[in-house]
Amino acid sequence: MKHPPDTARGESAGSAPDWRPTPGTRAGDRGRFGDFLRRRRAGLLPRDVGLDPGTRRRTPGLRRDEVAALANMSTAYYESLEQARGPQPSASMLAGIATALRLTPDERSHLYLLAGQAPPAPVEPPGYVDPALLYTLNALAPTTPSLITDDLANVVAQSPMNLALFGSFTGRPGHEGNLTWVWFTSPHWRSVLRSLSPLEEEEETSLSYVADLRATLAQRGHDGAATTLIRDLRAASAEFAGMWDQHRVATLHCPTKIVFHDQVGRLDLDCVFLSSPASRQRLLMLQPVRGTETVNRLDRLHRLLGGGRPADDE
Repeated sequence: MKHPPDTARGESAGSAPDWRPTPGTRAGDRGRFGDFLRRRRAGLLPRDVGLDPGTRRRTPGLRRDEVAALANMSTAYYESLEQARGPQPSASMLAGIATALRLTPDERSHLYLLAGQAPPAPVEPPGYVDPALLYTLNALAPTTPSLITDDLANVVAQSPMNLALFGSFTGRPGHEGNLTWVWFTSPHWRSVLRSLSPLEEEEETSLSYVADLRATLAQRGHDGAATTLIRDLRAASAEFAGMWDQHRVATLHCPTKIVFHDQVGRLDLDCVFLSSPASRQRLLMLQPVRGTETVNRLDRLHRLLGGGRPADDE
């Protein structure tokens, strides 16, 4: 059997031209992909996957035909992948291999990246909030209006000051708790988030939302939640539909915003994002612009709220 080149000896495994990367990934590497499959297969015992070890087994690991059966593919195709000569596997094929080899979440992501595919989005229960981001949101609560969204911009947690400024997003029906949705469907929301240069900044923010959603769609593998949101946005907003057809891709950013509160007045706020690689959720922090009275006004708002209380982490 011909093994892939050994990069430790200075040989280059290379990237085959027919292993095309999805957005956000590099070209797949056949050699390392095949090596990863062989080593994970060798590390599994038949009993790990519910198979009878039998009495005529030469090696303690699984056989290729056993992995192929568990992955619901032909033995010949699986063998070609291990030997670094098969065609690029689809996302569904990778999912079958990951299940057959009992890969951990980190190993599963590594498998997809070696194949030039975007790893699937983590499966999270309804109402899940990333613990690390929630801790940061609560730690910043006295000074910084903040919220946490998933990668589709659905709001999952808000600090007390964020609630005071913008109202509650969590628990709203349909897409009403989604920041991209309200931006494109609610004139009131745009009037709340005023910009220094309204028309120019509004267009920039709109394009940023669309480009970020385009990138998220690819990262999620065009799953149902993403495609449903995009379908509904196209139907609800001609502006979104026109920008979506431009096929721009970028991560989300937002310019300085001006927010007015009836008790503390004008707040000049810069947007800062913090992303979690574990959950793909994001913490959006609205920080005071230097040289303005916003720091003192946010402090006054915090005191008006009674010092605030931590966001619910249940």
